[in-house]
Amino acid sequence: MLPVLRWLASAALALPFLLAAPATARAQDGVRVQPPYTLEPPFAALSRSALALRDSLVARARAQVGKRYRHGGETPARGFDCSGLVAYVLSSLGLAVPRTANAQAESGSDVVRDTAEIRPGDLLTFGRGKKITHIGIYVGDGRFVHASSRAGRVVESRLLRAPAPGIKPWKGVRRLVAADSAPAPRDSTG
Repeated sequence: MLPVLRWLASAALALPFLLAAPATARAQDGVRVQPPYTLEPPFAALSRSALALRDSLVARARAQVGKRYRHGGETPARGFDCSGLVAYVLSSLGLAVPRTANAQAESGSDVVRDTAEIRPGDLLTFGRGKKITHIGIYVGDGRFVHASSRAGRVVESRLLRAPAPGIKPWKGVRRLVAADSAPAPRDSTG
């Protein structure tokens, strides 16, 4: 997580200089012309960065679908258990989390357990009582990627509010990538 925080800090320091740039420039004949850049709302670049990181988390998680399940596994070659998959995907992008599902459920910030609040890249936790025994990565559209001992491999599943028989209930959501403060601006070039 440290490289992401360093990048965010450097982007925040550069923001005042970017905002101070002139919006127009004077051509030699006295006609004002628009420079090849446009000013964006503050922190728009940070929002795009968070979206890109979320997209990368989803892509890396989905790339593991089909890899075999292995209790204690934490690599594609040897297989994954649920927390090994989460640790592998996050560490491939510079985000460190503890090794077990129960400990990972304490990472990041707590998010309301509401499908309208979940963002791709968030961690979904499952269990019974107070103990978290399963974890996965939300990929959007009501789906998440997780290493399933029942399926014997990494799968993409639909998030159900009421668990199917033998499936642990959905307990919560943890966010490691900051919430997007604004949607990414659309490319005006077409």
